[in-house]
Amino acid sequence: MMRCSALLTAGLAALLALPGPATAQLAGRPFIHDPSTIAFSNGRYWTFGTGKGGLVSEDGWTWQPGGVRPGGGVAPDVIHIGDRYYVAYAVGGGGMNGGHASDIKVMWTKSLDPAAPDFGYHEVGTVARSDGIEDCDAIDPAFLLADGHLWLSYGTYFGFIRMVELDPATGARKLGNQPVNVAIDMEATALLYRDGWYYLLGTHGTCCDGPNSTYNIRVGRSRAPTGPYVDRMGVPLLRGGGTLVIGAHGRSIGAGHFGLLDLGDGVEKMSLHYEADMDRSGRSVLGIEPLLWQDGWPVAGETVKAGSYEIRSARSGGALELAVDAVRIPFDVRRSFFAPPDAPVAPLPNQSLADNEATWPKGAAPVDLGDFMVRPHQRWRIEPVPEAGGAFGAPYYRILIAGTDRALAATEAGEVTTVPAFTGAPAQLWRIDQLTDGRYRIMPRQARGAAPLALVAAGASTPTLARFDPKSEAGRWELRGL
Repeated sequence: MMRCSALLTAGLAALLALPGPATAQLAGRPFIHDPSTIAFSNGRYWTFGTGKGGLVSEDGWTWQPGGVRPGGGVAPDVIHIGDRYYVAYAVGGGGMNGGHASDIKVMWTKSLDPAAPDFGYHEVGTVARSDGIEDCDAIDPAFLLADGHLWLSYGTYFGFIRMVELDPATGARKLGNQPVNVAIDMEATALLYRDGWYYLLGTHGTCCDGPNSTYNIRVGRSRAPTGPYVDRMGVPLLRGGGTLVIGAHGRSIGAGHFGLLDLGDGVEKMSLHYEADMDRSGRSVLGIEPLLWQDGWPVAGETVKAGSYEIRSARSGGALELAVDAVRIPFDVRRSFFAPPDAPVAPLPNQSLADNEATWPKGAAPVDLGDFMVRPHQRWRIEPVPEAGGAFGAPYYRILIAGTDRALAATEAGEVTTVPAFTGAPAQLWRIDQLTDGRYRIMPRQARGAAPLALVAAGASTPTLARFDPKSEAGRWELRGL
């Protein structure tokens, strides 16, 4: 987390006092530094950062200050095991006040909600420390529970990243367990376990300098929790290796502090902070991004941006379209394969919207799946809807026939249709999550607690709404920019 001078710390404190517009990735007041892995407790989502504060959200989209975490310190992490939430945090170190002596402490509570009757923190004690002289700075802890074992990584650029084993029943350090060096040249580490591989994700670069911060998240993997970890090119993390997962993009600068958010059904996302949100005065903010897996390696996905798309079924290859009669483009076939080689050529215009929509009904119109022919009734405009909210790093979208106000909508009977005009009704709002294979799940906005439905290809030509099955291609869609 840390390589901040006193001057930078003072400047950051002044910057945090500035108000900012809610125009960036998440809504509300998502201001935080060094966020912990997001945890679900008492019907809400919680994350904690450096200092005593944290953030809370009902839906993973709108975040507000909230939560209580005694002990202060820097860069906490949270894990839920059984009926306990363990919280690890560092006291001291980080180069603050000129030192690298630090203790990593653990405490637990049965709820993260201060209003809950079983809320209350209990001290476990120190599980790792550094004396300020050795080649390690004991801050930035991160948990991993895998195969019945609880691991904790910690450390910064000041020396080694280390791993120790804790007791999942108590959160205390296992008796006799000694720290193992696993990486250098990183900080703010995180741990994943998937398909027999242990992944160590660490933050490279510099922090705490707003839009000049060079933070980026990199990864190595190992068959054992204590290493050796190597990156995709085979470079050991103990020699400074690391394959890029996510860095600066768009208006978000300085990606650091990875946390896994597994939403199930093949949807995984990462929490992190950006050192500078350029749309919020350069403040440090929480971010949530899609997490993909390619050839056994985690990589950042991309939240859908406003644009025109073909919406293609991964199951059938058919394109989502208005179920209307086809309109031919006027053309003399003799100008194609009968034309002499030296005949003049000129561009042909695409079919116009005016020509195509002459056959459309005035009211609601059904949709089907057909061969994509770059026709206006197959071109969809996907746009975030301001102030409509969102879920887990993605806004709610409207899906319109490009160039019109005709909107894709869910019906009360659980089918899908189009309506002549977008009104902002919940049935016309869509949640689009990128799956771990890079394709997309498209879901209508639904009341909380309702059985979740998704757009699926019931057959080669029939789209409908049904429960998403992560083992099937039916609910997977490709969005191809036009």
